[in-house]
Amino acid sequence: MGSLVAMLPVVVAACAAPPPRDAMPQPLTAVPGDAARGRAIVASRQAGLCLLCHPAPIPEERFQGNLAPDLAGAGARWSAARLRLRIVDARVLNPQTIMPPYHATDGLQRVGPAWQGRAVLDAQQVEDVVAWLVTLQ
Repeated sequence: MGSLVAMLPVVVAACAAPPPRDAMPQPLTAVPGDAARGRAIVASRQAGLCLLCHPAPIPEERFQGNLAPDLAGAGARWSAARLRLRIVDARVLNPQTIMPPYHATDGLQRVGPAWQGRAVLDAQQVEDVVAWLVTLQ
């Protein structure tokens, strides 16, 4: 009986569910995201460009897109891990998506010379955007 109890952690670990394929549970940085910076990135017409496609609860920004889901309520619809994956590279979920990968550089086509090998958002910026989106309940 003692040896069975000793093996229990190994058995439990072997039976544990694999990480979901529709999420990225681990943050990209050790520094927690800052929601205020994330909102600024989403609102920016130079940094995130999110509002080209998404409407969002940023009333001071006019001419918001309507091609993609409304970001209002994003934190109620998706976990931080699921939001992170969608921002990093939504092609993982849907290879035909029109959402650009914001933190991936592989497999891209028609990339301008200034952007080749560079992610649109760095790891901290991704975490900042995730931090803001999860506040949208």
